[in-house]
Amino acid sequence: MTTVPRLSLGLPVYNGEEYLAESLDALLGQTFEDFELIISDNASTDGTDEICRQYAEKDSRIRYVRQPKNIGATPNHNFVFDVSRTELFKWVSHDDLYARDLLKRCVEALDERPDVILAHCDQAIIDGDGRIVQRLEYTLDTGSAHAPDRFRSILFEPGGDDFYGVIRADVLRRVKPLDSYHHADRTYSAEMVLHGRFYQVPELLYFRRDHPGRAERANPTIRSRCANLDPRRANRLRNPTVRLLGEYVYGFADLIRRAPISAADKRECFGHLAAWLTNRAKSRSGERVEDRAPTASDVATVNAIVAGREGRLA
Repeated sequence: MTTVPRLSLGLPVYNGEEYLAESLDALLGQTFEDFELIISDNASTDGTDEICRQYAEKDSRIRYVRQPKNIGATPNHNFVFDVSRTELFKWVSHDDLYARDLLKRCVEALDERPDVILAHCDQAIIDGDGRIVQRLEYTLDTGSAHAPDRFRSILFEPGGDDFYGVIRADVLRRVKPLDSYHHADRTYSAEMVLHGRFYQVPELLYFRRDHPGRAERANPTIRSRCANLDPRRANRLRNPTVRLLGEYVYGFADLIRRAPISAADKRECFGHLAAWLTNRAKSRSGERVEDRAPTASDVATVNAIVAGREGRLA
């Protein structure tokens, strides 16, 4: 590639051979083609390396890096962004699927709305076979013009851990890098939302795959999840559970302090944080969207709009 594309896709992966080829087909078959795909293989021990090299040989948009050792999911996520070079950025997963028009619709949304910093779209949970088991309703108020309302929504509504939209890279360079304490993904989204509005494209274009090997399922405890994010978190003496939880709470307070908002808005955000701390027993507080009961079952929809799935049986 001799020119800088508009968008970088960052794909951190570890032992993703089961679904990786499907995700790569979906990404490389996007109708928006002006992107680079940065794959960082976290020293996988399965067939991930071979799959990545095969695809990189066929498509010059792919930049493949293999880490010499497993650095953890969080440093790997930060790595793919740090080596990107574009105006726009999006993290992608090795096991999810993406409709052909996902990137196109998100980039169009950002181009049409200069005040929006992140564009994503309607999504559904799929199983290992690509069958829709749950269509998700986006209830977060991240499109509000009032920053404290956006922040409150991230705190109290389920789904506030999703930062896998198309993002303006200059905003990502201004926020604190993704961390590895308990629910660090939620504080990361909360900091971004204090920098500007999100926009939800009202089309079902993103399919999050839920399966036993997904990080949230394979690591059921706070310690195992944090150690997966960063191996250093496995040390119980340096990282007791109370610290992993304490850093989570402090992360919210710290991002409010650093946010580019008025003093009045910061006071309002601290008020929301205080209410959240005293109301952790609120119904569905902190809920993961994957834990909701299944609501649908459909594979034909996915096969019709995702590249690489032509000819699959419905």
